[in-house]
Amino acid sequence: MSNRQDVPVYLFTGFLEAGKTKFIQETLEDKRFCNGEKTLLLVCEEGEEEYAPEQFADDSVKIRVVEDQSELNEENLLRFLAETGAERVVIEYNGMWMLDALYNAMPANWLVYQEFMFADAGTFLSYNSNMRQLVYDKLKSCELVVFNRFKPNMDKMEFHKIVRGASRRADIAYEFPGGHVEYDDIEDPLPFDLDAPIVEIGDEDYALWYRDMSEEPKKYDGKTVRFKCRALVRQKLPKETFVVGRHVMTCCVEDIQFAALVCQWDKADTVKDDSWMVLTAKLNYKFNRAYGKRGPVLTYLESSPCEPPAQDVATFY
Repeated sequence: MSNRQDVPVYLFTGFLEAGKTKFIQETLEDKRFCNGEKTLLLVCEEGEEEYAPEQFADDSVKIRVVEDQSELNEENLLRFLAETGAERVVIEYNGMWMLDALYNAMPANWLVYQEFMFADAGTFLSYNSNMRQLVYDKLKSCELVVFNRFKPNMDKMEFHKIVRGASRRADIAYEFPGGHVEYDDIEDPLPFDLDAPIVEIGDEDYALWYRDMSEEPKKYDGKTVRFKCRALVRQKLPKETFVVGRHVMTCCVEDIQFAALVCQWDKADTVKDDSWMVLTAKLNYKFNRAYGKRGPVLTYLESSPCEPPAQDVATFY
């Protein structure tokens, strides 16, 4: 197989006893998926349930086991692919390993086609309380979250909020004992009015707004927005521009980052560095000279000095 040919990767994440193995086993027993296409099944976590290759739809699936994270490197992955002659890869990933370890190890032509996360509803809230960074890591990029063993007395909203704190795009499914599945239909209205003449972003909503605006910038194209922000003046920026934003924490203290936007103003040189302001500006999706690519850019309309918000670091909760 040519090294330049894309290799589709089907990625299954979650913690021990979450139902990953059972789902993958059933998928590989399905002739619609397992139809003779050579498949590498990469197992990075072995729980109580084991695979039964003799029950796969055909013998095109070859299993390789990665027992230690140190074995997760490009050399080994390419070797597995060559040994098996695989055209695609199915990965059962270890829930205690960060996803960056996998992405950094994957050859450039390995492309994640689908990413699913599985969780035991009975232990998920505890995992989230005690290992939030690991949970967030698995939620942030998955397309579907499946909560197995979900019971009627459980509050869907608790689970929904945790997922939405990491991703607004992931679909959520609740699988009850017996196999009945219900899909999440809880609406998440934005806490600000996009149709208002000026979109007012509350102090507590900056993180949510920034993520939504980053994911769907065209939705905000041409909108006038007003929000409290920290202004920074940097010499490397193009003339008549400055930076505004706030520090945002997505899951834990270690991942706090400054969520910034470039603001254009012909009097940018009058802005005091590291000052707080309530900024009113027009937001457009266009070529950003500061970063050399298209993206959201603010055009200054007016501002007033202010005190920092009560909670300096913006969060999703």
